[in-house]
Amino acid sequence: MAACLTSRACSTGQIWPTCLAGLVLLCLAAAVARPASAQSPNRVFVTEVNGVIGVATTRQISQAIQKARQENASALVMRLDTPGGLVSSTRDIIKEMIASPVPVIVYVAPSGARAASAGTYITYASNLAAMAPGTNIGAATPIEIGGVPGLPGSQPKDKESKGEPKSDAQNKAINDAVAMMRSFAQLRGRNADWGEKAVRDAATLTALEAQKEGVVELVADNLNDLLTQADGRNVTVAGVQTKFTTRNAEIIAVAPDWRTKALSAISDPNIAFLLMLIGFYGLILEFWNPGSFAPGVIGAISLIVGLTALTALPVNYGALGLLVLGILLMIGEAFTPGIGALGIGGLAAFIVGGLFLFEGGDTDIEFAVSRWLIFGSAIATAGMIVAIGGAAWSARKRAPVTGSEQMIGMRGEVVGWSDGRGSVRVHGEIWSARANRPLQVNDTIRVVGREGLTLIVEP
Repeated sequence: MAACLTSRACSTGQIWPTCLAGLVLLCLAAAVARPASAQSPNRVFVTEVNGVIGVATTRQISQAIQKARQENASALVMRLDTPGGLVSSTRDIIKEMIASPVPVIVYVAPSGARAASAGTYITYASNLAAMAPGTNIGAATPIEIGGVPGLPGSQPKDKESKGEPKSDAQNKAINDAVAMMRSFAQLRGRNADWGEKAVRDAATLTALEAQKEGVVELVADNLNDLLTQADGRNVTVAGVQTKFTTRNAEIIAVAPDWRTKALSAISDPNIAFLLMLIGFYGLILEFWNPGSFAPGVIGAISLIVGLTALTALPVNYGALGLLVLGILLMIGEAFTPGIGALGIGGLAAFIVGGLFLFEGGDTDIEFAVSRWLIFGSAIATAGMIVAIGGAAWSARKRAPVTGSEQMIGMRGEVVGWSDGRGSVRVHGEIWSARANRPLQVNDTIRVVGREGLTLIVEP
């Protein structure tokens, strides 16, 4: 009716303020009605974090948090199953979680999953921690502790050496890890004492034990059960008190993009090792056979991708130097055949370099190339070098098939001869020739040398 009155007043040329007032009323009514109709549904985003924590995982979590923030999600659930990973990546993920405007729930699932090492720190830093039955958490001791500093995966101490004091570097690493764990526990109101025990003594807990000890808040059978139990709980997000509204929420899966998947694939130590080998082999074949292009292009691309993978892994650059030196020494053996010193030394350098290639200090688990892959590649490389060297050596002993050297040893027939010189027919051609012995027409001769266009022959 208001619209009709306004329209009638305007059309009959009555007072203009009446028209303006009607339009203002219509705008106000639309503004009031819009929030109710455009109210966003209750949505929860879920991302799967499986395997080793690395650079690709950091990118995945960062993108998931950004998308959840843009879509105004009620929460982001990180379904976690990890043996640990890079310390730097773990710290980056925790920074993203703490700064996230969307509450982050870490859910250790499914049954049989674990949140070990780096996973324990990530769980402690979450706004809400939950575990599925049949999962475990803990064993957050830095891997250098109890072994040789800088060499992850060292042998554990025996009973006799149990009481030996730790080095300054070991104490520094373990105290830093304890402080980080206790700070997260205090921030989220979790059991700080058990967190310290997980770092110092590599303690572990099952799901029910973790809930009883105050390490996690919930034990949920599945994702829907988790969201039902989480609904209504108060948490602090970016310094602001908020309440979970997750009951009957729409679940939206957040999958990593293709770049993250590619980075995750090449971050595997075995894949990175193979890419570097393909790169070296491709460039070597291109140098041996210039102009073929395909080996050089494939090798260059593989080598660049392999070097990119090294930026996401804890690389021991001394071992990388040994690996390259080993390949160069084996190539040198092919070009300078001798007693095999270069080949044996190159093979040893290659194996040692491969074994220690990814043994860096920025990790809480052991990164290593498969020993079967290392020894298999070493044997294959040595075999290829020996085969190429053998072929080159055989080629040196083979009689020439082109050029002036091809004439040496060929047989022919005397066409004309006088005073030590004459003409001979060799290979269907007439040549000038000379000899130190007397010859007659139609005698059979053998070429023993050549001077310009004159052949030196003998009977």
